[in-house]
Amino acid sequence: MVLITEVSLRDGLQIEPVVVPTEAKIRFAERLVDAGFTSLEVGSFVNPARVATMADTADVVAGLADQRAACHTLVLNERGAQRAVAAGARHARLVMSASEGHSEANSGAGTDEVMRRLARAADVLREAGVALEGCVATAFVCPFDGDTPVERVVRAARHYADLGVEVLHLADTIGAASPSDITRALTAVRDVFPLERVGLHLHDTYGMAAANAWTAYDHGVRRFDAALGGLGGCPFAPGATGNIAADDLIHLFHREGVDTGIDTDALGALRDELAGLVGHDLSSALARVPATPAAVRRR
Repeated sequence: MVLITEVSLRDGLQIEPVVVPTEAKIRFAERLVDAGFTSLEVGSFVNPARVATMADTADVVAGLADQRAACHTLVLNERGAQRAVAAGARHARLVMSASEGHSEANSGAGTDEVMRRLARAADVLREAGVALEGCVATAFVCPFDGDTPVERVVRAARHYADLGVEVLHLADTIGAASPSDITRALTAVRDVFPLERVGLHLHDTYGMAAANAWTAYDHGVRRFDAALGGLGGCPFAPGATGNIAADDLIHLFHREGVDTGIDTDALGALRDELAGLVGHDLSSALARVPATPAAVRRR
C-alpha cells in the first residue's frame, strides 16, 4: 500500500494564470476524497502578492474542515503559521530549500535564516496541535546552483527532526533527478528519518519521475506527491514543469500490484474537471488515451 497525496490544489494551481474560485476548489477536493484520496495539499499560507492563486487558502481550509482526508497547507514562516492556525488547519508542511540559490528565490532569504523562521513557525503550529511535516525543496538539483550536495539535504533533514516533524518530503523541484540521485539522497537521510516516514515530491521535466518513484518504492518509500494530469510547477524555479501525474503514478502502482486505495474509474472525470478549471489540456499519458481500457484499471 502506498499513500498518494494529491497536490493539484496547491502545487498544481500555484503557477497557473487563472484564479480558480474558492467554491470550485472545495468541490474538487471533495470529489478527490470521494475517489479515495486520503491526503491532499489544498493551499499555502504565503504572501498573496507573490502567489495570487493561493490567496484564498484560509477559506479553502475552512470549507474542508469536516473532511476525513488530511488537508495539508504549506507554511514558510511564523506569520504563515499564525494564519494556518487561525484558519483551523490541522496539517501543515514546513518548506525550506536545500540550496542557497533557490532559498533566496523562493523565500527571500538564505537557508540559515529560513531555518530560524521555520523554528518559530513550528512553535506556533505545535502549540496549536497541528500535525507537522517538512519538505526539502531542490533536494536533488537546483536551477541556480546545480546538483545539490547530499550534505545539505541531510542538514535540512536534521533541522526538521529537531523541530519534531513527523514526515520528511524530498522534492525534485525542477524534475532533473535520476534514480541514482534518489538512491543517494535516501541512503543519506535514512539515519535521520526512517524511510517509512520519508515521502517524495517529484516533477517530470525530463521524463524520469516514474523511474524515480519506482526506485524510491524499491528502497522502502511509501509516500508520494502527485497531481492529476501532471499539472503544476514552481514559479520561483526556472525550467520547472508539472508534477508527476497522479493518474499515471496510480496506474504504475496498480499494474505492479501495489494498492493505493484510489478508484481509477473516477480519475478520468476528475482530470477533465481539473482541465476545465485551468482552461487547458493536461499532459499525463492517460490523458492522451481516448478511454481507460479494463487492462489499466485497478486490479
